[in-house]
Amino acid sequence: MRTVTVGTRGSTLALAQTRWVVARLKEEWPETDFRIQTISTKGDRDRASLGSLAQKGDKGFWVKEIEDALLTGRIDIAVHSLKDLPTEQPEGLEVSAIPKRVDARDVLIGKEGRKSLVQLPPGARVGTSSLRRKAFLRAYRPDLQVIDLRGNIDTRLAALGTGEYDAIILAAAGLIRTEMRHRIDEFIDPDILLPAPGQGALALETRADDDLSIEVAYAIHDHATDDRVTAEREFLAGLGAGCLAPVGAHASIKGGILTLEGWVGAPDGSQLIRATTSGDPAECADLGAELAADMLGQGAQALIEAARGEGTC
Repeated sequence: MRTVTVGTRGSTLALAQTRWVVARLKEEWPETDFRIQTISTKGDRDRASLGSLAQKGDKGFWVKEIEDALLTGRIDIAVHSLKDLPTEQPEGLEVSAIPKRVDARDVLIGKEGRKSLVQLPPGARVGTSSLRRKAFLRAYRPDLQVIDLRGNIDTRLAALGTGEYDAIILAAAGLIRTEMRHRIDEFIDPDILLPAPGQGALALETRADDDLSIEVAYAIHDHATDDRVTAEREFLAGLGAGCLAPVGAHASIKGGILTLEGWVGAPDGSQLIRATTSGDPAECADLGAELAADMLGQGAQALIEAARGEGTC
């Protein structure tokens, strides 16, 4: 029996995602022995420095050590949250599969009587560490206090009971994958809070010359998800922005047409640039690049620069 070692971060969410991936791979490759290896990343060890790392151009704080393990052969497949993966990859590595995406939306979890954005009174305290969420929430509800909330899913949920927050905002995908969907009080409409590029999607990364691992990973590739997230990530790349920027993007495919929406916001919510494009899903990369050029022409670069180093992904 051949063995394939799958690498991941050691957080509750990362392990849940990886176990899901391994279960799907096992269905396609029942004669293969899949082993999970956890790897500590710079982002896990030093969350307080994420902003300064981004300012220095270090975009791989969630993935570098995992990619190093791939390059040295310690693991065969890496599982990442796609939104954490830089748009440029190291030489010798490639994304070999994008599994089917789960819900890309953000969600609200609130205290009693404050279970939706509409129910939040003026001055309500909303917790998130994402600069994107802060910017877009401030644009929608400038009367809210949007304050930092850090840590893993369990830590953030526990923080709601401390009295410091009236509500918190998380990605739906994390709660769904960790079997905590029941904790969600409201799925926030993307017209209010546009998701991060690639949110809700996973990436299976391999060595570019490892034909076996590429074949194994590709067994759970989803073409429609790939087209959607390619458009979103090409939009992000075209802006020259990483995950530490107030940028949202979401692509959908209906009737054979891919529609991509992109937002860039000022950190304080005082300005929000929005644009949409659509076309053939086969042209997904070009659509993302074209939308980025459109946004840059509207002044998006100044908003991105103003936000550098102010928050975390």
